[in-house]
Amino acid sequence: MPDFDATIRPFRIEIGEQDLAELHERLRRTRWAQELSGGTDWDYGVPASYLGDLVAYWLDGYDWRGWEARLNSYPQFRTTIDGVDLHFLHVRSGRPNAIPLLLSHGWPGSVADFLDIIELLVDPPASAGPAFDLVIPSLPGYGFSGAIGQPGWDAGRVAAAWAELMRRLGYQRYGIGGSDIGSLVSVEFARRNPDPLLGVHVTQIWSVPRGDEGELDGLSDADREALAVRTWFQDNYGAYFDLHSQQPQTLAHALADSPAGLLAWYLQIYRDEVHRDLVLTDVSMAWFTQTVASSLRFFYENRHPAQDAAPTRVPMALAQFTDDFTSMHRFAERDHHNIVSWNCYDQPGHWAAHQSPELLAADIRAFFAGLV
Repeated sequence: MPDFDATIRPFRIEIGEQDLAELHERLRRTRWAQELSGGTDWDYGVPASYLGDLVAYWLDGYDWRGWEARLNSYPQFRTTIDGVDLHFLHVRSGRPNAIPLLLSHGWPGSVADFLDIIELLVDPPASAGPAFDLVIPSLPGYGFSGAIGQPGWDAGRVAAAWAELMRRLGYQRYGIGGSDIGSLVSVEFARRNPDPLLGVHVTQIWSVPRGDEGELDGLSDADREALAVRTWFQDNYGAYFDLHSQQPQTLAHALADSPAGLLAWYLQIYRDEVHRDLVLTDVSMAWFTQTVASSLRFFYENRHPAQDAAPTRVPMALAQFTDDFTSMHRFAERDHHNIVSWNCYDQPGHWAAHQSPELLAADIRAFFAGLV
């Protein structure tokens, strides 16, 4: 997918003071939703008291400039691929024979989700396994990759953009991985463009029943339990997925106009499982870059996955954590014919690179050590 400008350009995050001031003014002028009498739990959604406390912290405690500086401490770049100015971190190891590894984030999220794992992969103790040259891009339509105004950016198109990005960086063999949408994109990369891949490391394998006759017969106890968890999540927390998949633009109008509303929408997923500073960094990046609408559209573009997609054959590893989608062996093995590592950890969680970075880094190192 050639572009007129294929250069790789250095990039720094520099949010203007006027943008910070405008955010703070909007937060101060928030119109609060009426709370139910005694409504302090999450049965009806994000409680007003919880949201109010976090908005107050966003105004008077959270340090955007500190997080901006932390992100800017790593080399960042942009390059135009398929009409989008893709933003990415490129952090090289000082170790010889470091393994190139591309990591993709999900929704809600950003490249900031990986900050706690970078040094664990780039500069691990020599006895801990291989080191990595990391490429961590912002998904198209997210964060500093900027908004996208054209349809069709599904997982396959993102995977094609990642392949072009790695080609431009001069990498011929590399690993790929990530979480949430990042897991989906990594798997699609392996399906469509397996040749340059050493292996795929994900924290979810999104393989589910397709409605085939007899597919649930003889299901293992573990897979039945995993299926029950998925059903419970869909019944209790799946509203965001349905809305993003069906009418994302309708919701985007509200979220693009209210930072408190955007925070509330993110909090239905984050809840209290992620440190509030990271939550506010992810929300701030979406707000400042005005990428709310295009980030939601990814779900719409992927609402009809191919049922007859060929199984992947690239070596694959799953590192599964608690408080997350529970992958099901039967359907994972239906869709992927070379799963070589399947580890389950009794530690949180869906944002493992932030919540359990040491465990995740160790799993990544062990997997790729066995492939080189």
